[in-house]
Amino acid sequence: MSTTVPGAASARWAPGLWRDLGRRVENALLTLTLALLVLLPLAEALLRKLIHVGVPGSAQLVEHLTLIATMLGAAVAARDGKLLTLFEFASFASPVVRAVCRAVSRLGAAAVAGLLALASLQLVASERAAGSMLAFGIPIWTVQTLLPIGFGAIMLRLLRRTAEGVAVRAMATALLVALFATAPWWIEHPRLWFAPAAGALGVTALAGAPIFAILGGLALLLFWVQGEPVASVALDHYQMVVNASLPAVPLFTLAGFALAAGRAPVRLTRLLQALCGHYRGGVAIAAVVVGAFFTAFTGASGVTILALGGVLYPLLTHARYRSRDAIGLVTVSGSLGTLLPPCLPLVLYAIVAKIDIARMFLGALLPALLMITFVAAWGARRDMRAPTSLRRFSARRAWRAIRVAKWDLGLPVVVFASLFGGFATPVEAAALTALYVIVVELLVHDSLRDWRRLTEMMSDCGALVGGVLLILGVALGLTNYLVDVEWPDHAVAWATQSIHSRWLFLLALNALLLVVGCVMEIWSAIVVLPPLIVPVGLAFGLAPVHLGVIFLANLELGYLTPLVGVNLFYASARFGKPILEICRDVLPLLPLLILSVLAITYIPWLSTFLPALR
Repeated sequence: MSTTVPGAASARWAPGLWRDLGRRVENALLTLTLALLVLLPLAEALLRKLIHVGVPGSAQLVEHLTLIATMLGAAVAARDGKLLTLFEFASFASPVVRAVCRAVSRLGAAAVAGLLALASLQLVASERAAGSMLAFGIPIWTVQTLLPIGFGAIMLRLLRRTAEGVAVRAMATALLVALFATAPWWIEHPRLWFAPAAGALGVTALAGAPIFAILGGLALLLFWVQGEPVASVALDHYQMVVNASLPAVPLFTLAGFALAAGRAPVRLTRLLQALCGHYRGGVAIAAVVVGAFFTAFTGASGVTILALGGVLYPLLTHARYRSRDAIGLVTVSGSLGTLLPPCLPLVLYAIVAKIDIARMFLGALLPALLMITFVAAWGARRDMRAPTSLRRFSARRAWRAIRVAKWDLGLPVVVFASLFGGFATPVEAAALTALYVIVVELLVHDSLRDWRRLTEMMSDCGALVGGVLLILGVALGLTNYLVDVEWPDHAVAWATQSIHSRWLFLLALNALLLVVGCVMEIWSAIVVLPPLIVPVGLAFGLAPVHLGVIFLANLELGYLTPLVGVNLFYASARFGKPILEICRDVLPLLPLLILSVLAITYIPWLSTFLPALR
């Protein structure tokens, strides 16, 4: 007979209950932050139009709300295991090797996060001494305190996820404590400890550490060995995240996640199927357009493959497409939205390269449509149905689909009218877009009225935004180091002396960016490479917008490079197919994508025609 001690069950479940409560509180705080980020720019725009006076200090408040969203979102990403990583070389190894790599990568990443927390504390102390103020008399250092708190939370969560066993966690904790306890000794001898530290960072990277840890660790290492204050890395992160244009990033991303949660892709797919399904190839055109549209608003092509694969793949196979053609179309369509406004990489590149966001949107529009047209045409030709088997066009079905999707069809109008109508800044246009989508999903489609579903959607959005902006912030420290040691100047001098033809430079640029797209995450590439490439491009007379479109088009192609393209791994996971089979399915589409990238590169007016009209 067993006996039960009173309260034992509650004691056993208490940690889980506290974790669940903490999760809900974090999600609620992130939801509140993103809601304020939507409403404050709109209040500013409305008051400016009505009484010609905006909200005092609204720009600074919005910028620092972005900081709060970044650090909260990054902490949530660390909590849920969603920090962005490079290719994990041990993913195909034995379970023991994978467990060792997981422990090594997370321990190393936790060490970097802890060092970034210490660097952030130095920044906060410096800012407190300076006494700078935010709006309404709020000291800036109080908001900057989120930097060490956020990095500290990331460190603890990575440490907790090093392994399932208590013994391994205890060992990892002891190593981390020893590292920080001996810091006053080894920090004074950078030349002596540089090689071991660089080797440890390299092992951490190969083991599959998050990207922020690799870039942040490298920036800390370089500043340390040069005798520069490591607080510079935290300062660069802070300055990047509070950039005046950056709030457009979480706002457009929020609109995309709300669309996904509200099943807008399903409505648009049914609409396009009703309008084009009676044509040969119409189903493929619908799949490609919906995939590109979805990526344009979420900013993450891998999310498109995972989220829409279950919708688009059955749609294509039901239309008698071969399985390999259907998988190839879904995988490629997830990449096509990278150049379609208002996709996240377009906004980020414009910010880093100091280009007007609206001009970048216009410059990328025709190249995006070119790539979509090429892939849709290929898909249309692969339609195996005989003309007699096609379903007849039904005006009633089409009208019903239009009525259901009419609010989704209004979204591009909201984006472009607000952005190019002259009455909203890019941040205000992004806020209006996010509000429009959320209101439609709440009141029209009734898909986000459940509070838990709404906060989970906000949490997923915040985790992606936090993970991306975390990478951008620490990568800026590495970029500024490269600028300090005059690498861009050396690159310009070498290129102009070694390459005498503009067309040869463009060919070399395509080759370089294709390699970068294979081995480097797009977010880190956007921050690290433009300061090196843009001066060289300008020296060869390339228009900044054209250079940006070339840059992103090549990285888009890198998503699909056989064996190493990241979207191939997303497709492999989504469809349960070996990576070699996914490569085989995508291979017929690669010549079309290469041709479109070459056209974008060597026909400049595709990128410069629309911006010139503005």
